[in-house]
Amino acid sequence: MNSNRNSFLSSIPPVVKNIIAINIILWLATLVTPGIFNRWGLNIDLTDILGLHYWSASKFNPAQLITYMFMHGSFNHIFFNMFALYMFGGVLEQLWGTKRFLFYYLVTGVGAGLIQEVFWSIEYQHIFSAIGNAIAANSGESLLPYQSVLEQYFKINNLSAFDAPGLIELKQMFMNLPVTIGASGSVFGLLLAFGWLFPEARLMLLFFPIPIKARIFVALYGVAELFMGVVQFSGDNVAHFAHLGGMLFGAILILYWKKRNYR
Repeated sequence: MNSNRNSFLSSIPPVVKNIIAINIILWLATLVTPGIFNRWGLNIDLTDILGLHYWSASKFNPAQLITYMFMHGSFNHIFFNMFALYMFGGVLEQLWGTKRFLFYYLVTGVGAGLIQEVFWSIEYQHIFSAIGNAIAANSGESLLPYQSVLEQYFKINNLSAFDAPGLIELKQMFMNLPVTIGASGSVFGLLLAFGWLFPEARLMLLFFPIPIKARIFVALYGVAELFMGVVQFSGDNVAHFAHLGGMLFGAILILYWKKRNYR
């Protein structure tokens, strides 16, 4: 049994194996550390520290563009991402080699984070602008049309009574709310690369047991993500545009390598 297990582990390319290990360790840490730190009277949230925040928020750190892709929120979240990394990443690392594969993985992950930042900037621009105007007027009265939105996140009794300092604090609190975690951006970059390089490979879906060519699967997935991102169904907290960002940066990198005659 031990020899079979060692054989399985040795069959996983080193970068994929180490990325999976890091993700699992950090996921377990998010489960264990709150209880440990609470005993010492400390409130430390690894997801809040390492997850990707809005670029203008006080909690934002440029390093989060890398750390966020190693954090996950639930077992299903990490399981499906790591399973996809194992399935597609192993083939690509063997094809490209360790350095190029790691570079591609990180670039697509950072690219996904950058696209998510652009999406947040567009999505929240109107309310941030409104709060900025209210700060300039030293009154929250002009924010009354947004009170129902703000009350979803904060307990606000009388928004019109807010002065500039209170509005500045409210704006910063609102900016700190959005946070993205997960390796999905990089995983979608890997999915695109696999479909690009092995277009005729047949993929079997869990809930649709019919073989589909990789290039068709990738195209359908990309269209679905675009649709879900634009429609934004209620209760959907998936960063669809980040997924598309991973695919976009993956396509740019592959085209660049192709132009430079890299394999």
